[in-house]
Amino acid sequence: MNQGRVKPAVSMDKNDAEVGLSAAKMINSRYGIVDLWKSIFPLSTVSSVMNTGAHPDDEHSDTLAFYSLGRGADTYSLIATRGEGGQNEIGGELGDALGVIRTRELQQASAVLNVTLRLLSEQIGDPICDFGFSKCAQETFDKWGERVVYERLIRHIRITRPDVVFTTFLNEPTTHGHHRAMTILTLRAFHDAADPAVFPAHYRAGLRPWQIKKMYVPADENDYTVFVPTGEYNEIYGASYVQLGEQSRFLHKSQGMGWHVEEGPNNNYYKLQLSTTPIVLKEEDFFTGIAVTFEDLAGEIDKLGGARQVVRGLRRIHGNVKRLLAQYPHFSKVAFEIQRMKTNVCASLSDIAHSRLSEAVKADLLHRLQVKLKQLETAGAEALSLIAKVKPGSNELVRGQTTQVTVTCFNGGIVPVQHVRVKLNAPAGWEVAATGETGFDKLVYNETRSAEYTVKVPDDAAYFDPYAEPVITADIEYEAFDTLGSIRIEPAQAIAVIPAFSVCLQPPSMILNTLQPAGPIPVKVTVRGDHPEACDANVSLLVPAGWKTEPKTHTLDFTFKGETKAVSFDVHPSSELTNGSYQLSVIAWNDKMESICRTQVIQYPHIGRSYWIQQSGLRIQAFDLKIREKLKVGYVSSGFDRIDEYLELIGVDVTKLEEKDIQFGDLSEYDTIVLGIRAYAFRPELTLCNERLLRYVENGGNLVVQYHKPEDNWKPELAPYPIEIREPFIEWRVTDEHSEVRVLAPDHSMFHDPNHITKADWDHWIQERAIYIPCAWSERYTPLISTGDAGEQPFDGIFLTARFGRGVYTYSTLVWYREIPNLVPGAIRMFANMISQTAAEGR
Repeated sequence: MNQGRVKPAVSMDKNDAEVGLSAAKMINSRYGIVDLWKSIFPLSTVSSVMNTGAHPDDEHSDTLAFYSLGRGADTYSLIATRGEGGQNEIGGELGDALGVIRTRELQQASAVLNVTLRLLSEQIGDPICDFGFSKCAQETFDKWGERVVYERLIRHIRITRPDVVFTTFLNEPTTHGHHRAMTILTLRAFHDAADPAVFPAHYRAGLRPWQIKKMYVPADENDYTVFVPTGEYNEIYGASYVQLGEQSRFLHKSQGMGWHVEEGPNNNYYKLQLSTTPIVLKEEDFFTGIAVTFEDLAGEIDKLGGARQVVRGLRRIHGNVKRLLAQYPHFSKVAFEIQRMKTNVCASLSDIAHSRLSEAVKADLLHRLQVKLKQLETAGAEALSLIAKVKPGSNELVRGQTTQVTVTCFNGGIVPVQHVRVKLNAPAGWEVAATGETGFDKLVYNETRSAEYTVKVPDDAAYFDPYAEPVITADIEYEAFDTLGSIRIEPAQAIAVIPAFSVCLQPPSMILNTLQPAGPIPVKVTVRGDHPEACDANVSLLVPAGWKTEPKTHTLDFTFKGETKAVSFDVHPSSELTNGSYQLSVIAWNDKMESICRTQVIQYPHIGRSYWIQQSGLRIQAFDLKIREKLKVGYVSSGFDRIDEYLELIGVDVTKLEEKDIQFGDLSEYDTIVLGIRAYAFRPELTLCNERLLRYVENGGNLVVQYHKPEDNWKPELAPYPIEIREPFIEWRVTDEHSEVRVLAPDHSMFHDPNHITKADWDHWIQERAIYIPCAWSERYTPLISTGDAGEQPFDGIFLTARFGRGVYTYSTLVWYREIPNLVPGAIRMFANMISQTAAEGR
């Protein structure tokens, strides 16, 4: 994401990546005087800045690092989606499960930079989601709901009230439609967020209109208003801001983000688009002409007149800040100054509320001081070395369960903390009872005190929501230097209410060939007992009308939490089975509880443990399908698709080819060899053995190559006849999954053998048609189809095939890897034809 920025000198290997991640963890952990500075430096400013983007990793991390860690500004990252539509470079989770991972990564990356994260997507299944690549903003608006996303954007702006907003991308044709949509709406919000007639329900809910002072977009060094010196070195953090930004980006591991960056100059450039301040040709920074310090703010209020008490209060706070920063890194002295500053902030809040200032000015000042008050509470606990923790008896709970929760308070500083009070918070309907004292008169150096609670989960408690606030938190109130303080703490790992039984159907999807007799379908059900006590469970399948299962029910006994057992059923489809989609589900129950859900644990070292709870099911797609008898396929996986698994489902003999097979194996034993998406990038032996693959084709083999990016070690000469791939990739893809397809070679065997392909086979595709389409190819290839997005010239190079020697070479950029796992009948029928080409020629 380097648009509008100078790209720093970077290099990375595996070791660099691990070092970068370790550094990111260090920055994000409790680290003495570094954490102290991180908590107190923001107290010196009253300014705020927001960066808007569409996906996790869109944030301009180095610019955010500069303004958050380098300038102390109240800094926000506002992201639309949770990245559900992308690929996963660390595991097998895709879709909503990937969204859970990317959300946690984004939260961790934001915490590294002391950035407050805001997300427009509010829940799993939200209309604001990453639905895949889009060429234009209008498609994005159509799918997200333009009014829905705009209302949430305006709401978040009115809540956070940023002085400066900058977009991650420009609204230009070479940019992802999601990015363009966010840029369009962000720029529009400059005026609308300040207009009470826009979303007036916000005003009725207590939100006031807010006028952003400046709006910037990315630029380059030839045409800019301001540059951000992200290459500046911060001695306290021991890194430049671009290095700090990259340390946060290492946490986007599912996207392979993070680079090792050398020390040295680096700038990001931005152009001012809208402003309420006087225009300056070249600005010093985003806050040129905007109040940054309490002294600046006092000067602005003084000019309004009639609020001398408020002005004096702001200047007193400015003096507090100077004394506070001067005491760093002496913890106890900093703690004392924090309490003095807190007293003055509270006094100023009262002065402002009772002043004769306009309601708009009052609202502005009150918001800024409330932000400082919250920061003071965090900084106060940091300076006192007051460490509190929530420790549940178990992080996994079931409905009706009673558990113990301990809240510990530790004083690691020399200042005694007095009158400590602990309060445990849980949702309405939960029963919380203290089993001992919850208050302590004094907590001295190196002392830990604990409060114990019994917590009962109600029988109707909501299951864990990975995007919701923690279900259990604790508030700690205390006194230090005769001043009240408080902090809210969360458990180190998520506390989750999960089903008592986690049920999983295998396989998760199935294809029924209606050209063959519908015999019994073997279905395996795995049940994990997550109740803390021994219990039994009856297990049954829920099937469509007219279908039957043998047996009807299994009974299982579970003796301990986490015990897993499996049972098998034979499912008999209806004798009147027709083409279509069918759904099987499962229920596990006893006289006290039941479950139809699967609990998927999502856990990685860099994001901790989370859960995705969803109804368990088995989707069955029934359609007519012909498969060549005794067809043997070798599949070269890149790790980014699972098509080989689905070929096995339809009865194809598939062998996963390893490096030694490609280098030394007898390739002639395979009728067809299929290369997974981007295989040349991740299987280096393919480039080394490319001549072997071409000889395989020449001798009568059928080689199917799926899409590649230009940077995937692809060269035109890797194909038997040249195929050229070109950037920018946005121009070489068809994003409309419903685009009209024209068959260019209707008599080709690809459309007739063994399955007769019709127009209906192009229906019900998902997300898109084709990506990274070749821009040029040899005339020896036969282009098979033509299609394109509305208003654009259709592409003819999507699906290319050619005879080479006695065999067939096919290069296809159709998104098989999306369609086949989603059981799109036409895609599966065409893929079956594609892998049958040599056999069709009588090999």
